[in-house]
Amino acid sequence: MGFEKLRLLGSGFFWLAAGALAAVADSSARARVGAALLLLVGLIIGWPLTRRRPAAAQIPEPSPLPDPSHLMILQAQLEHLPIAAWVLTDGRTLRPLSSRARRLAAPGTVRDPRALNQVLQGSERSGPVVLETERGSERWQLQRQTLALGGQAQTLLVLIPLENELESESLQAWKQLVQVLTHEIMNSLTPIRSLSQTALGLLSEPDSAAELRAALDAIGRRAASLSGFVGKYRQVSQWPAPTLVPVDLQALFKRLDQAITPGWAARGGEASFELASPSLRLLADEGQLEQAMLAMLHNAEQATLDESAPRLWVQARQSRGGRLQISVRDNGPGVPSGLERQIFLPFFSAREGGQGIGLTVVRQLMYGMGGRVRHIRPLEGGASFVLIF
Repeated sequence: MGFEKLRLLGSGFFWLAAGALAAVADSSARARVGAALLLLVGLIIGWPLTRRRPAAAQIPEPSPLPDPSHLMILQAQLEHLPIAAWVLTDGRTLRPLSSRARRLAAPGTVRDPRALNQVLQGSERSGPVVLETERGSERWQLQRQTLALGGQAQTLLVLIPLENELESESLQAWKQLVQVLTHEIMNSLTPIRSLSQTALGLLSEPDSAAELRAALDAIGRRAASLSGFVGKYRQVSQWPAPTLVPVDLQALFKRLDQAITPGWAARGGEASFELASPSLRLLADEGQLEQAMLAMLHNAEQATLDESAPRLWVQARQSRGGRLQISVRDNGPGVPSGLERQIFLPFFSAREGGQGIGLTVVRQLMYGMGGRVRHIRPLEGGASFVLIF
């Protein structure tokens, strides 16, 4: 600011000097030239001031006032949200934002409104919660979002109902599981019943010892098969709790590579293991993670039995969200369309003669370690499964 004042003073000084010289130099051409030069110097000094607009002249335009009708529409939409929403101020004052929130705290919904307030005010992170209502225990998903509005810290709390969706999903899963179990059990019980009737008929016939022995032997084999099926089901449903430790993925991939690559090479195929970074590690049960990987690699081997040049790709990388992902992809026929969800059911197999327990084991082991497994249909064809931690 001081430099601009000096420019203004200097420019004014030269202009005054030029005017004074011109006033006394009516007959002198040299004096007139000198006055013109002084005027030009004053213009040069003051020229930058004409290119800069004073800050005081830049008056901000007033913000437009909000449309009252638009605010009423937003308030009505917020009121009828199918979720229960509150805003928490000062860490203790709850204000409902939707009618679902007011109904949830009203008599006849939750058994103890104070317990609801404790859940909302005492929770420090998002996650599932269970509320005791007049209809029994119900599962909800709590979401928290911290805000700063008008210089005041606030927390937006949202409860999303899950009970109906989870119950429907559970019933559908049990229905599919019962269908699979019934199919497998009936496959053993039907021939056992038929063979038992045959054996009863042979008891009254002379010289039927050899045929009776064969029938009883067949009954024994079918009973052993059914016993083995039940044993596998017990094995699938009973896994020990995982012990989570840091796992070096480079060392794990090296062991898996040494275990399966020779078999793929013997079939004229190729198996590749890739790490986005040699320092990748994750928190998991090393033994159970290796068991899950072996089950997926076995499935890929079975899926490519009819391929002349079977290929297997195993990759580990971190996603954009920071989650570690391990993908297993093969160039087999892939999962038939419409069976993407059923392939994770126990004893369901899209391949003829398959036991249908591999992906069930993988899913259970991943769930125990806090991860999940997903099927992805790659554009290149084949099948791809991703372990997400």
